[in-house]
Amino acid sequence: MAIETEKEHRKTKRAVTWFVFISLIASAVYAIVGIILADPGSIPDVPHGRVKSDYTLMLLQCLLGIAIMFLPSILKKRRKLAITNRMHILFVTFLYCAIVLGEVRSFYYKVPHWDSFLHIFSGAMLGVVGFSIIDTLNDNKAIRTHMTDKFVAVFSFCFALSLGTVWEIYEFAGDCILSLNMQKFALEDGTPLVGQLALQDTMKDLIVDAVGVLAVVVYAYLMAKRKRRTDSEQITI
Repeated sequence: MAIETEKEHRKTKRAVTWFVFISLIASAVYAIVGIILADPGSIPDVPHGRVKSDYTLMLLQCLLGIAIMFLPSILKKRRKLAITNRMHILFVTFLYCAIVLGEVRSFYYKVPHWDSFLHIFSGAMLGVVGFSIIDTLNDNKAIRTHMTDKFVAVFSFCFALSLGTVWEIYEFAGDCILSLNMQKFALEDGTPLVGQLALQDTMKDLIVDAVGVLAVVVYAYLMAKRKRRTDSEQITI
């Protein structure tokens, strides 16, 4: 029964991965056409209309998504990282929600708190990856040191939040180099924000990242403690 379930998950992973991959390719082509046809200096008259910088951001996100969507499989094969088919499905689904729905379909503007939802989800997902890394190291017989549950929890939290910070640096670099508005330091019409208003998007992203990973870390820590307590009781009996 478990083998059949794993086969189903593998088939689902393959189908979802190819669907997202094709969606990203199509979105990248759409972005390239938009870059060619859009007027670089105009402000669109319709709500959520696009200018050339919007298509540039879309293309950048699509290329990044294509580059990293197969990363879990590579880490699983080369680094023996414990990444399940379910985790892979969640990862590529996140890419679809963030890039195809968020950027291409303008969910970031059309759906309230879409960006916050994705940051909570990504923080939780990175927290799980942090736990997987430590599990892989603990199972490695060549490493004699065994990490405690508290260390695993702290490491997973710091790991996820560090990658969240790297993402904000990536957004800042994109804004500076390509004149984008990834960190939402300006309104849709190009009006620059000032003071704390200009920092709100970045700080909100980091805060919701922390909330997502903290929820996963606390849950995983409590489950690990419960499992160890149960195993200890069974050994005593």
